[in-house]
Amino acid sequence: MTVESSSAARSTSRRNAGGGKQAARTSRRPKPEPSAESAAGPDMVQLLTPEGERVEHPDYSIEVSAEELRGLYRDMVLTRRFDAEATALQRQGELGLWPSCLGQEAAQIGSGRALRDTDYVFPTYREHGVAWCRGVDPTLLLGMFRGVNHGGWDPNSNNFHLYTIVIGSQTLHAAGYAMGVAKDGADMAVAAYFGDGASSQGDVAESFTFAAVYNAPVVFICQNNQWAISEPTARQTRVPLYRRAQGFGFPGVRVDGNDVLAMLAVTKAAAEHARTGQGPILIEAFTYRMGAHTTSDDPTRYRRKEELEAWEAKDPILRVRRYLDRTGGADDAFYAAIEEESDALGRRVREVIRTMPDPDGMAIFEHVYADGHSLVDEERAGYAAYLASFADHAAHEGN
Repeated sequence: MTVESSSAARSTSRRNAGGGKQAARTSRRPKPEPSAESAAGPDMVQLLTPEGERVEHPDYSIEVSAEELRGLYRDMVLTRRFDAEATALQRQGELGLWPSCLGQEAAQIGSGRALRDTDYVFPTYREHGVAWCRGVDPTLLLGMFRGVNHGGWDPNSNNFHLYTIVIGSQTLHAAGYAMGVAKDGADMAVAAYFGDGASSQGDVAESFTFAAVYNAPVVFICQNNQWAISEPTARQTRVPLYRRAQGFGFPGVRVDGNDVLAMLAVTKAAAEHARTGQGPILIEAFTYRMGAHTTSDDPTRYRRKEELEAWEAKDPILRVRRYLDRTGGADDAFYAAIEEESDALGRRVREVIRTMPDPDGMAIFEHVYADGHSLVDEERAGYAAYLASFADHAAHEGN
């Protein structure tokens, strides 16, 4: 017997001597943590396998033409190219930070294309593919991460809200907006995107409560990419995330988030569920973040190479290409055209970011209060003097 086990035995003996009730408490042991991988069971909706084969699902089906499938492929390829350019630009010092959506293209394009233009979307900060589907110019997504604006686009022009950095708060905004939509009697759904990490936030639980009680037409789309920065999903929940909806009184469904067709079919059905007065619904897109959480993160410190390789085999773009090749839905000319368009997008992104004008340094003090404020006036004067000191120093050095 080791020193540790001997000590534990003596401690247990003393506790048992204190009474059966205490002994019962100390005999309990934590349950083993569930595995995120094992959670992907037969209840997951899938219409396109990683090998590029079409399969059927009893509750969800969708017919897409070869042209529509090529469009989905194009969406995912261009989203990935934009995302890669943004990551490279951050490494080159052009952006302060960048959250990559590498590996999550199907979850975003499939759900984004399933929504109507009249539906309203509340994103988090990684929904670059959804923004693409809503018609937001990709270069506008870069301004906030360069620090030159607070978003860069008018949410009302595309029914796509500004990116939200505060984790989970956009689900409350979505629930409230959907409650208003219901009172107005509008024929529309509201979509709220968030990650598995955000599902642990109180804001998300509150939004579930309000959406359920008020029967709000909101589709909650959780992109479970397996990691909340360095914390795996298995340490955030003991049950699959989609089952949490049951506790709030509305349905949930788990979808293969790397299957663009499954995401398209389920989101179409969910949006119609919401629009027709049946209340909220939760979609868990079971996917994977193949890159870092953001460019300030190093995923090699907390996840295994074998795990990444296993998910790379489920690549959402690769499986669509395999299906197109198997069915003759695309030819070499199509792929060449997509590559050319992808290169053009990359060039435009680089040109725009490097010519993006810096904001007026004093603009930070504008629109803080509706009327003047002495403290803001004092801070403005102090900052102006600070900036002027650089000009004075340069003039002194010139002399």
